Amino acid sequence: MNAALQPAAENAAPRSLYTRLVAGVVFPLHERLKGHDSVRLRRQLEESQWWPAARIEQDRLDRLRGFLAEAGRHVPYYRRLFAEQDFDPATLRSVADLARLPCLTKPLIRDNVLALTSERAGKLIRYNTGGSSGEPLVFFMGPDRVTHDVAAKWRATRWWNVDIGDPEVVIWGSPIELGAQDRVRALRDRLLRTRLLPAFEMSDAKVDAFIAEIRAVRPAMLFGYPSSLALIAARAAERGVRLDDLGIRVAFVTSEKLYEHQRQAIESAYGCKVADGYGGRDAGFIAHQCPAGGMHISAEHLIVETLRPDGTQAAPGEPGEIVTTHLATGDFPFIRYRTGDIGVLDDRACPCGRGLPLLRGIEGRATDFVVAADGTVMHGLALIYVLRDLPGIAAFKIVQESLDRTRVLVEPGPVFGADIERRIRSGLAARLGQGVTIDIERVARIEPERSGKFRYVVSKVPVRQVQQHA
Repeated sequence: MNAALQPAAENAAPRSLYTRLVAGVVFPLHERLKGHDSVRLRRQLEESQWWPAARIEQDRLDRLRGFLAEAGRHVPYYRRLFAEQDFDPATLRSVADLARLPCLTKPLIRDNVLALTSERAGKLIRYNTGGSSGEPLVFFMGPDRVTHDVAAKWRATRWWNVDIGDPEVVIWGSPIELGAQDRVRALRDRLLRTRLLPAFEMSDAKVDAFIAEIRAVRPAMLFGYPSSLALIAARAAERGVRLDDLGIRVAFVTSEKLYEHQRQAIESAYGCKVADGYGGRDAGFIAHQCPAGGMHISAEHLIVETLRPDGTQAAPGEPGEIVTTHLATGDFPFIRYRTGDIGVLDDRACPCGRGLPLLRGIEGRATDFVVAADGTVMHGLALIYVLRDLPGIAAFKIVQESLDRTRVLVEPGPVFGADIERRIRSGLAARLGQGVTIDIERVARIEPERSGKFRYVVSKVPVRQVQQHA
């Protein structure tokens, strides 16, 4: 095996003095100033990951009882629900007993934002989902939830011999990251050696600039959409530019389904292993792949179920809708939250020896690229973000029929009207081209694909160098 493709544990590189300074001093200070306890929690997670599965399960059950008891006392929505269901958290005998409660859905959250907020909540931060589910969602997080996500991701990067302070290139498309680059954030990124490249526009000129930036930074890790990393790899190969001589240790991919052809292309181009990750702003940092190949669930603070269409529990190895309960969301609880994603749980142990349970795979999480009238290639999220925050939209699907015409299917809410349609047309035309026809169709229901998974941006325009599977 090529040394560059060996697991990090077998090919460990010593951490630089600067990385040790950032990971040991700068980042902990940054987290303390933000009110996060991620340093202590990361150390705790690095210990608990080696516990036997039975101990992890018992600890999770104890925490679940306490979490639900707090929700029943201090969150109006769950106080009412528990009374209606005659549900007492103290009676839980196993994590499986959680199935006695109904699921939480995006419409329920939208209709009960105030009732889902704990009466004991302190400062909350407003978040939105990326909208790739077709149902944009606004919700709130407290510092405990943010702390757990930071610590879980930090633990996962260290599996691959990458620490806070190692050079990192992030290829991403969220307006939260791209629209808030104030002086403090820019200084933080410089200190942490994080370089953010916007994935919305993937024209040849932009991708060429990304290739030059990656070569200049020589990152220890890449982080981004698998489709974007694969597109950059294809462009570099077309130009005869090497990216496998930079010492990149791992490419973290998330937010889309990772296809095997993408994994192979990325590993070949960058000379490193790909670590698949699964999570979201709403559901949290759910699972990440270790060097031995196991997709480990962050089980210390997350319970993951997979459900059949009739709501019963799917068996290990059987696909089902992923439903999560995040035990660090006491300020705004996510209890049995339906993600809309389809996944498969695994009851086998990972060869790495960690006791964390495994997620075998995610199905159908792809977002297409779209092509503007002038040939500019953009990530589909560039269009999703036009619609996700608009009022009156229950769900949507964008279909690029040709360079000249795009259809938008909308499940209208009570306030949907001509002004919202105008804003949709204006926003999409700004990205696709002013001459592009934007047809808006009001529908009673957005239908899923044959697989049962929704696709919310579908382009029928061939994109050079990009091969997406339905």
